[in-house]
Amino acid sequence: MLGMWKAPLYVTEPTLDAMSKTLPDTFGKRLNAVEKIQAGQRFAIGDIDVHAFAIPHDAADPIGFTFKANGAKFALVTDLGYLPELVKVHLRDADCLVLESNHDLDMLKVGPYPWVVKQRVLSRTGHLSNLAVSEYLADPDGFDARARYLIMAHISQENNHPEVVRLSAEQALEKRPAECAFQGQLMLASQATPLKPLEL
Repeated sequence: MLGMWKAPLYVTEPTLDAMSKTLPDTFGKRLNAVEKIQAGQRFAIGDIDVHAFAIPHDAADPIGFTFKANGAKFALVTDLGYLPELVKVHLRDADCLVLESNHDLDMLKVGPYPWVVKQRVLSRTGHLSNLAVSEYLADPDGFDARARYLIMAHISQENNHPEVVRLSAEQALEKRPAECAFQGQLMLASQATPLKPLEL
């Protein structure tokens, strides 16, 4: 894709080093340009203000992002084992929040993954469960409920089901106090079908 679109790659140095070691030798030749970034950095891409922040995952220097333009904020955070307070701070005031809801705990425990992979997914540097996401969504001190669109993403095909994700999120949102109720739209991202365009 990078070669086709001639887009620069925005990447942290540890991530680039890991990619260079695992991808074919032709990887570097396909890059149009590389912009090195780091967690905590703010930078601009055109008229979009981008903020990169650290997230807990067992990868080389993983980061989440917020994007601001024309008064709207978009937050994207997937591939993390838990939601640290600092991450929750970055997600506040988002008009659109894309958040991982990777697995159902019971489905993962009886699912097809080897035990070592299950332990990795369940770890604090693994992936967010529906339960962890529900606790966040129900907590007015964590989730500010200002998002017009709340998108559950990175839903495991082996250890989760879209309707389980939806029900879990809806039940959590219903637990919120009336004065800070979620008024936005809950959506589920699919690996097979793109979402409709969203106007912010």
